[in-house]
Amino acid sequence: MTTVTISLPDSLKDFIQREVQSKGYGNVSEYVRGLLREAQKKEEAVRLEALLLEGLTSGSETPLNREFWGEVKREAAQILARKKRVSRQRRAR
Repeated sequence: MTTVTISLPDSLKDFIQREVQSKGYGNVSEYVRGLLREAQKKEEAVRLEALLLEGLTSGSETPLNREFWGEVKREAAQILARKKRVSRQRRAR
């Protein structure tokens, strides 16, 4: 694990110490790692939303009719059948 040293004004240091104590963190490092993980999750959510919007605005529209949903169900059934087959084969070994 790499060590990172940061300089903080006393007011922020005090705030972090209160957060560590009140929220059950073992130490400042755990608290900062938690903040960084939250920031990563937020960034991933923003990226996913951008990709979804890009997908929605690209290409031609797909009509959401009975045929579409029938095809979705058939594909899902095929995927499930393959997974079950693989699972049975693994257990048989």
